[in-house]
Amino acid sequence: MNISMPELEQAINYWRLQRPAVGEECALSPEVNALADVYALMIINHSSSVALASMGSVAQQLIGAWRQTKLDVSTGNQSMG
Repeated sequence: MNISMPELEQAINYWRLQRPAVGEECALSPEVNALADVYALMIINHSSSVALASMGSVAQQLIGAWRQTKLDVSTGNQSMG
């Protein structure tokens, strides 16, 4: 399974809201940092998507958790309609 750059940007923004930068230096949270590493490699390699299997387990888990929240929201919206 792959993740596209726009999806990765959405995941990064989700985790930025969950775990904002802290301190005077505005250091990224470990979650955002893990995904930012993947994002940087995609830019360097001119990739529009990347295989989940090619990234570290932390990044995979973060993307999985983000995708689950998207599913929960869409499932919740359908049951309310």
